[in-house]
Amino acid sequence: MTDTAARDPSVFVHPTAEVENGADIGPDTKVWHLTHIRSTARIGAGCTIGRNVYVDAGVVIGDRVKVQNNVSVYVGVTLEDEVFVGPSAVFTNDRYPRAQNPDWVVTPTLVRRGASIGANATIVCGKQIGEYAMVAAGALVSRDVQPYQLVAGSPARHFGWVNRKGEVVARTEERPALDLLEAR
Repeated sequence: MTDTAARDPSVFVHPTAEVENGADIGPDTKVWHLTHIRSTARIGAGCTIGRNVYVDAGVVIGDRVKVQNNVSVYVGVTLEDEVFVGPSAVFTNDRYPRAQNPDWVVTPTLVRRGASIGANATIVCGKQIGEYAMVAAGALVSRDVQPYQLVAGSPARHFGWVNRKGEVVARTEERPALDLLEAR
C-alpha cells in the first residue's frame, strides 16, 4: 500500500489490490479486488477503481472518476474529473505496436471532464474525447470526439448530442445551443 493510502483512513484499498509505493491516491477513493496501481500514478479524490483494473505509471486520473472492472489505463492516458469508463474499455498508447521497438514513443490520449466511455469501447491513442461526450458501448474511437457529442459504431461516427446528464438532446449534425447541452 502506498504511503498516501496508509496515511488517509478514507482511502479503501482491497487486500488483493497492489498499489506500488509512489502512487498518489486521493481521499475517499476506493480501489477494489485485484487492481494494480503503478508508482507515479495519480488518482484523485472520490474515485472508484473497479476489480482487475490496471493503472500504469504516470497516468493521471482526476476527481470523482469511475473506472469499471477489467480496464487498463496505460501510460499517456489522462482522465479528467468525473469521467466514467465502462467495463473492459481499452486504451492504446502506441501508434506502431511491435513486440520489439527501441524507438517506441507514448502517444497521449485525453478524456475531458464528464465524458463517458461505454463498455468494451476501444480508444485509439492520440485522440481527445471532449467534455461530457458519450462514447457508446463497443465503439472504436479513431478520431477526436467533440464536447457533448454522441458517437457509436466501428469506426465511431456521429450519432447526436447529449447534455451533461447524458440524455440525447439532438440527432442533428449541427451542435445545439450550449444552454441546451449544459442543462442539468
